[in-house]
Amino acid sequence: MVARKNKILVPEARQGLDQLKNRVMESQGYGLNSSLSEDVKYEIADELGIPLNREYNGNLTSKQAGTIGGPIGGNMVKEMIKLAQEQLARK
Repeated sequence: MVARKNKILVPEARQGLDQLKNRVMESQGYGLNSSLSEDVKYEIADELGIPLNREYNGNLTSKQAGTIGGPIGGNMVKEMIKLAQEQLARK
């Protein structure tokens, strides 16, 4: 079984989201190859000792999955909020 991907409502936004993810994760100290932005979750899992692999991860607990994804998504949301606040302040 392969994990499902999050569906982006505006497919044209994929490149911008990948750039945001790379920028945010680099600021968190993760060196990323921009063409492999999905690899950061494996780097985080490895650092935390969580057995994440590319095929089946049904053995992970919700807590483990959240521990991996939290730093990625949480920091992306913080950055998007910061960008929106800056845009509003300019108006």
